[in-house]
Amino acid sequence: MNRKCIVVGGGILFLALVVFAFAAEAQEKPSYTVPEYNAYQAAANEKSPQQRIKLLDDFVAKFPNSTLLPYIYRLYYNTYNELKNFPKVTEYADRELSFGDKLDPGTRLEALYIRALAFHGAFNEKAPDAKQQAARAREAALEGLKVLSQLTKPAGVTDEQFAQNKKGPEALFNYTAGFAALQLKDYKAAIDSFKAALAINPNDAVTYFRMGVAYLQMEPPQYMDGFWALARSVALKGPGEAQVRSYLRNQLLRYQQTGCDKLLDAEMNELLTLAAGSAERPVTYKIPSAADLESARKQAEAENFITVLKAGGERAKLLWLATCGLEFPEVAAKVIAVSADSPVVLKLFIGATPEETEAGTSANMEVKLEGQPEAKRLQSGDFVRFAATLAGYDQDPFMLHWEKGKVNPEDLHEEKGAPGKRPRRPVKKAGR
Repeated sequence: MNRKCIVVGGGILFLALVVFAFAAEAQEKPSYTVPEYNAYQAAANEKSPQQRIKLLDDFVAKFPNSTLLPYIYRLYYNTYNELKNFPKVTEYADRELSFGDKLDPGTRLEALYIRALAFHGAFNEKAPDAKQQAARAREAALEGLKVLSQLTKPAGVTDEQFAQNKKGPEALFNYTAGFAALQLKDYKAAIDSFKAALAINPNDAVTYFRMGVAYLQMEPPQYMDGFWALARSVALKGPGEAQVRSYLRNQLLRYQQTGCDKLLDAEMNELLTLAAGSAERPVTYKIPSAADLESARKQAEAENFITVLKAGGERAKLLWLATCGLEFPEVAAKVIAVSADSPVVLKLFIGATPEETEAGTSANMEVKLEGQPEAKRLQSGDFVRFAATLAGYDQDPFMLHWEKGKVNPEDLHEEKGAPGKRPRRPVKKAGR
């Protein structure tokens, strides 16, 4: 997701006004010869950008020490920007900035601004000098913020207009500093800069995406803040929305490691809905982690988890998230009914104790078998052990739904209908 330009309130027009104002107020005029001046004017007035570059190259070759070089370099970077040759824009902006205090503040600000824009067009994180590029970009962006804060209001501009027009460069410099810090793995600095950019432009989806990435890459990761920032990016429907949505879902899956896709999608939809309505994450909002789910599973082992699910509430919600989609290797239950269809579906009952299971008369589980047509020989009142994947449940009336079931062959009737070897009572609770 590349960012080539962030402009709020006409940043480029504002810079042009500032440069003009400072140029008009300049006290010292550079000394130059008539040939130098004529060569500069010829380049400045040339309409073709390609031909203009050639004239500028000729000027530098003929007058390498000219006092007009700051004007020449400014023509260079603006022309290369017109040609979208961003590495060259960066090169000549830096040459301009090398004059330091000899430049008036307006010209310096313009060079820093256009350099920041060019950085996002030229940067390649796989380049051998990527870190050096990022470090220089952050340095220049922070310098841009400093110059901007010290800028005096040009004549003929109201205070309100001046403050409004400064927002474009300020947003760009903060975003650039944040992006560069992200490349340098300085995540705290990146987040601070992104927050400053969002304070100016609170609906910028790209900045939210970058900030979310920074939160998730911290040590330790700040998961909730990261998820919220990514969800804000999706909700704002910025460029690359589909990729950000996919990235967010993958990060949620890594964080939670749930086995149930539909529950993960439900959590993500809830997150996106909440984030769409607020830039700030509620302090009470939390998504259970993989450790939370594992803890819930262990707690459920000490009791029949059906009792917890029946009770409802937050604990049941957490337990269901922890168990949905899991494969249980052996569950013992009583047969209530057997379908004659293919695949076979068993209606079973399981209680909190073996005695309660044996006394059950109505089903609270439905198991869809995978294969095993011989399971049709099962009869009401039989006890079976099965392996299956927990797929869903209904709260009222309570019913657990299992898929990909497989009954222990030892618990099936013989071909002629005689009972085979099978437990007469459940031997294991439904658990992990």
